[in-house]
Amino acid sequence: MSHAIRIHAFGGPEVMQWQPCDPGEPGPGEALVRQTAVGLNFIDVYERTGLYPNALPTGLGREGAGAVEALGPGVRGLAVGDRVAYVSAQPGAYAQHRVVAADRLVKIPEGVSDRLAAAAMLKGLTAQFLLRRTHRVKKGDTVVVHAASGGVGLIASQWARHLGATVIGVVGSDAKAAIARAHGCHHALVLGRDDLAARVREISAGRGADVVYDSIGKDTFFASLDCLRPLGLMVTYGNASGPVPAIQPLELSKRGSLFLTRPTLFHYIARRAELVRAARELFDVIGRGVVRIEIGQTHALTDVAQAHRDLEARRTVGSTVLIP
Repeated sequence: MSHAIRIHAFGGPEVMQWQPCDPGEPGPGEALVRQTAVGLNFIDVYERTGLYPNALPTGLGREGAGAVEALGPGVRGLAVGDRVAYVSAQPGAYAQHRVVAADRLVKIPEGVSDRLAAAAMLKGLTAQFLLRRTHRVKKGDTVVVHAASGGVGLIASQWARHLGATVIGVVGSDAKAAIARAHGCHHALVLGRDDLAARVREISAGRGADVVYDSIGKDTFFASLDCLRPLGLMVTYGNASGPVPAIQPLELSKRGSLFLTRPTLFHYIARRAELVRAARELFDVIGRGVVRIEIGQTHALTDVAQAHRDLEARRTVGSTVLIP
């Protein structure tokens, strides 16, 4: 019998339960995937706690990799045995088997392991849309990346540097600062010690940053705004410290007519062609060595509670992979 993690109430890591779960047979346009690796992300915490509520009971997890075990009617371009990866708009990846819409699956290229693909899909595609579409980073830009030693941060920092930007990473400790500098950051600032706005302006010769990518939320939001140049872009895409407080639009005006966006990956890959193009670009930079995906932690899926505790306590570095 296949098993999956399910929750029947919102709360701490203890609400996650390892239960028998029949994934069912794939229907039209679907594939049954035997999962070999699952990625861990902060959105899993948000959904476990109810910050992003789903109808209960529910599964958790948004990205996985494995092999196609069966195909439903009408599926083209896939075969049983193909290695595939996905990122899903619906939770449920914490499972040994999962039925997935075939048009959400991408084939894993040769030379990329299942674990690497599972670690890369959500975080890597997030970095791709942040750097290539939300703000198209170019040579000469000054870019601030919060949580620069985390899963998205490590990918985005390397990629932004490759695109010619000056990359300023923001981290939580000197140890994480060293990791950030080793993965693309020209400068690494320590949250709570460095004056972010003052240091960013010093580094940028008084100009300020073109864009700030902030996944921390409440604790850093206004400091991030203060880092920006006039007409700069604030990208808030996570809530690691809690939701961003209410803001009056005048706060953007008085800081230099700033732009503010709260993007979501799934709007950027809603169409199959967008998903394929983004995944191709991601796997290309991985394959060429432009971006190194760092898997800092690996846990059995049955030990997912400890993985969540470590993520919430910011004890993780890079990506965490769960093994079903």
